[in-house]
Amino acid sequence: MNGYNGKILRVDLGKMTIKTQPLDEKQAQKYIGGRGLASKILMDEVDPGVDALSPENKLIFAAGPLTGTNTPTGGRYMVVTKSPLTGTIASSNSGGYWGAELKLAGYDAIIFEGKAAAPVYLNISDDNAELKDASHLWGKAVSDTTHALEKEHGEKVRVAAIGPAGEKLSKIAAVMNDLGRAAGRSGVGAVMGSKNLKAIVVRGTKKVNIAHPEKLKEAFSVCMEKIKENGVTGQGLPSYGTAILVNIINESGVFPTNNFQLSAFDKAEEISGETLAEKYLQKKDPCFRCPIACGRYCKADDIEGCGPEYETIWAYGSDCGVSDLGSIIKANYWCNEIGVDTISAGATIAAAMELYHKGYIKKADLNGGPELVWGNAEAIVEWTKRMADSDGLGAKLAQGSYRLCQMYGAPELSMTVKKQELPAYDPRGIQGHGVQYATSNRGGCHVRGYMISPEILGLPEKLDRFSLEGKPEWAKIFQDFTAAIDSCGLCLFTSFALGADDYAGLVNAVCGTSLTGDDFIQAGERIWNLEKLYNLKAGIDSSQDTLPGRLLNDPISDGPSKGWVHKLDQLLPKYYEARGWDVNGIPTPERLKQLGIDA
Repeated sequence: MNGYNGKILRVDLGKMTIKTQPLDEKQAQKYIGGRGLASKILMDEVDPGVDALSPENKLIFAAGPLTGTNTPTGGRYMVVTKSPLTGTIASSNSGGYWGAELKLAGYDAIIFEGKAAAPVYLNISDDNAELKDASHLWGKAVSDTTHALEKEHGEKVRVAAIGPAGEKLSKIAAVMNDLGRAAGRSGVGAVMGSKNLKAIVVRGTKKVNIAHPEKLKEAFSVCMEKIKENGVTGQGLPSYGTAILVNIINESGVFPTNNFQLSAFDKAEEISGETLAEKYLQKKDPCFRCPIACGRYCKADDIEGCGPEYETIWAYGSDCGVSDLGSIIKANYWCNEIGVDTISAGATIAAAMELYHKGYIKKADLNGGPELVWGNAEAIVEWTKRMADSDGLGAKLAQGSYRLCQMYGAPELSMTVKKQELPAYDPRGIQGHGVQYATSNRGGCHVRGYMISPEILGLPEKLDRFSLEGKPEWAKIFQDFTAAIDSCGLCLFTSFALGADDYAGLVNAVCGTSLTGDDFIQAGERIWNLEKLYNLKAGIDSSQDTLPGRLLNDPISDGPSKGWVHKLDQLLPKYYEARGWDVNGIPTPERLKQLGIDA
């Protein structure tokens, strides 16, 4: 095969058996790979009604056909399972080097099923795979786990692991790879912990077969030129990382502050990408084959490591009213160490701060911990560390803001969609982005259809962010496009510079296919509809395609977006219509037939 290795590794943790099985190449090409292929496997093999933390759930790690190849950013992989946080399908994307190493070891995916009787880890070295005792690693932080496994298996291995949060089934737990890269959202780390699976060690020395090497060189050159010439991928992200967005979003009046009570932060400059580069940046930290190099490696006092990204800076910064960038770096470090999603962790602390200010959380609940008041830099660090606790408020925080606020009788203070925390953009002032927030198949998420690109950055064209005209159609296209990019194994950030024809050209050169740009986007639409069907069968219906009441009813109080609420009631019916779904948000048989999906 070209692009694909043709092999899937199936690991039954209950029986402690490992088998290889052939990849269904036609199915892989239909769903591209990565996110699409793994979602199809989940749909075929896992009852949508299953308890996400039961042995009956499966955990799928999948690379795309471009993962591990000499394509720009060709190092991405997906973790797909049923989410314990949202109850939806979870498909969490990560970069670094681990995904490429899996492809170079000769596998397109790993399917974990069942539950081990005691802690184990999987060790893969090319064609050899074995389950090994992980009792000596259980309870260890991600860095200690990674270094211990590197010492045992050699410095060239790549490690994906969970920290204490995943072991304790935190519903916001992440799978960490290469120390600071995360398959972060939707609680995939808790599913890994529920299976007593501590880590996956991979060493690969093979190459991915390329159908047309000369065509790939040509396509690569065209794409690289576009990436270098683009202002975002060629200048902004390389210079300041994702945190270049801090000032841009704040100046637009859509930078959520104090748990979305406000939409601008008067100390944004102090936590900006420019300040990060000036005071804390040690070096750039690029992923496999990445010409953009947006990753940052930073140091604050005696703490250093990967990150923080824009979303993390927002969640621990303005959303908590904190302007101390050094403390944000430390909170990010502890997220990586205990293995939790930085967006959900920071946003949950922000919700806790509002609960505290309004008297729901009492001082006695803090058990000696720092007060949860706006701007308390000590609190964001200490309460992140306490998310690894087995009980107390820290353990409650580790279940995410929806469950936290529900425990205290104020679920309306959780800024979530489908129980997953919203990221760093106030949709009241970005109408198209709000549509995709509400309809995201994995709950509150910015990278399921990044409408910030046209509505704020003007790519591929500038849209009026307040206008409702055409926004449902734009949201649909961006969602479908993103699903296809996730599935091929490239980074979403390349889409600032590349179009569907560019991705199709890369896939064709590697795999020997003849996709058009339209075919590429239609594959993404097929994946989106498959995910929607899974959610519907799991009981996630159109009533959950909504936004927090605060964003629908309370106008932004000040700044460039003053007076706006999100007008979802006007946009959602048109979104369903654009998708070819019925008025209840259910894909019609006709649409599914057009996409080649068997319902």
